[in-house]
Amino acid sequence: MSDFWVFGYGSLMWNPGFDHTRSQQALLRGAHRSLCVYSWVHRGTEERPGLVFGLDRGGACRGMAYKVSASDRDQTIEYLRAREQVTMVYLEAWRKVTLQDGETVNALTYMVDRKHPQYAGALPLDEQLGIVLEAVGKSGRNPEYVLNTARHLGELGIQDHNVAWLASRLGGPPRRG
Repeated sequence: MSDFWVFGYGSLMWNPGFDHTRSQQALLRGAHRSLCVYSWVHRGTEERPGLVFGLDRGGACRGMAYKVSASDRDQTIEYLRAREQVTMVYLEAWRKVTLQDGETVNALTYMVDRKHPQYAGALPLDEQLGIVLEAVGKSGRNPEYVLNTARHLGELGIQDHNVAWLASRLGGPPRRG
């Protein structure tokens, strides 16, 4: 067993929930952040789903990478599976990410499973907004999730035009830190 990296692109950026020895911005190529997952648990219910971010194929995604020590490996992966795989909408995968300092590392990522019934695909922004406004799940209101993600992207200097558009309609543009 050795140290490993975890890539976060949504709530893992602002609430990783696991011990790590190092963190820095990172770029993942071949997938992009997308509000493409119907949330049946954390930000919605099966009756009234919310939307959460997934890594969908194509493009690139800037996010955060967290280095986890080998001694925390099993408990961190167990925690991430319990958090991210409640309904098995994500596929656990190892992907190369480029850290801000230029180093390339393999990172544990959670890619959306396009075959899963919770996969929403590329919904128009107006439709995303309507869903987000109405949804609440066990982790809170869906707008809070989108706004927290937008705020942290802004603090990190990461531009995501779709997230910024949604945030501007949910309570204003993200604040810069």
